[in-house]
Amino acid sequence: MSQKVLLNSKEVTIILHRLACQLIEKHLDFSNTILVGIQPRGVYLAERLKQLLENEYKVPEITLGYLDITFFRDDFRRTDKPLEANKTQINFIVEDKKVIFIDDVLFTGRSIRSALTAIQSFGRPSEIELLVLIDRRFSRHLPIQPDYRGRQVDAINGEKVIVSWKENDGEDVVHLVTN
Repeated sequence: MSQKVLLNSKEVTIILHRLACQLIEKHLDFSNTILVGIQPRGVYLAERLKQLLENEYKVPEITLGYLDITFFRDDFRRTDKPLEANKTQINFIVEDKKVIFIDDVLFTGRSIRSALTAIQSFGRPSEIELLVLIDRRFSRHLPIQPDYRGRQVDAINGEKVIVSWKENDGEDVVHLVTN
């Protein structure tokens, strides 16, 4: 097994600032915009963006929720191992709001399809956008593309993109792992 560093800590920080600025350009004061981190790994990116927007760019009171998609996936019954769901934390209505789904890696698109189904339990958004740190562009099973991407990676199916966050893994780094 070999691993290559795709993004180091400094590069992750630069990308986070760029993504935050792109969000500000489109959503200005975020008064009608909601950030939704896709559980489990999108939550770290969503929290980091919220902190940046509020602390560095002085955007007041950004609404952030966490969406678990475990039982909305089309493959959740295809595994023998027991599934462990994460917690959905959305204590607001998304009716007529602009929702930005946030995830660490866009791979096949199936997680986002599941999120589109799951969010309907909380109302009907006026618009849904997708922000990802890593876009694995040649791996899509569904016609889903991000509105905001940190970096595009050409990884073949035998390779994995592993995103580590300092809050959970001790450092900000993105690796390409080959078996």
